[in-house]
Amino acid sequence: MTTPSCTVEEVLAGKAVPFTRPGSHSAIAKIAVVGPQRVTTLGIGGDEQGDLRVHGGPDKAVHHYPMDHYPAWRSDIGSHALLERPGAFGENISTSGMTEAFVCLGDRYRLGSALVEVSQSRQPCWKLSDRFAVPDMARRVQDSGRTGWYYRVIEEGQVQKGDRIALEARPHPRWSLARLIDLLYQRAIEPHLLHDVLALPLVPSWRVLFERRLERGAVEDWRKRLTGIVPEE
Repeated sequence: MTTPSCTVEEVLAGKAVPFTRPGSHSAIAKIAVVGPQRVTTLGIGGDEQGDLRVHGGPDKAVHHYPMDHYPAWRSDIGSHALLERPGAFGENISTSGMTEAFVCLGDRYRLGSALVEVSQSRQPCWKLSDRFAVPDMARRVQDSGRTGWYYRVIEEGQVQKGDRIALEARPHPRWSLARLIDLLYQRAIEPHLLHDVLALPLVPSWRVLFERRLERGAVEDWRKRLTGIVPEE
């Protein structure tokens, strides 16, 4: 498995504003920013998150989503204004040539002058469905495996459109994000794989998730995340 270096096609940031449902806020509507942007342990300078309970923070500092997936989305849901330019999925970094099939958990990349590390794939939520006005868009993103991923920032620096992103270290070459996503959503209860994945440097929420799944032998209820509606008991 190899991951080529590629070029940053856009750097994007957004401000948190009232969103679609009462009391909700989101900065998912990100726009391209011009010139060098600071990359800090909390993300791209000037970028915001609408709900810090589930977005942002050191383990979700920078969101990368591949332009490679946009043609498949146009095929799946038809022509859509959001798919005409980068930023449809609330990403901070847009590239072509890197996907979940090639990116591995723990990969370290030189992003402009910053050094970033792949911390987890995205777990889509209902805000994607509302943004696209496609009721099951979050579920579609989850089931397709076209989720994008997050970086934590190891060394702060700067990045801008046209910079290179290049692999510097790959400590877990057997664990592509595609494999992790498949285990998370498709091959839910396989104890030997769950033991293997728990040996990885997982973010705390993922560690708890896999430990509980191994202990209970049951898959989590994703309805609240995917729909924003608390399931009835």
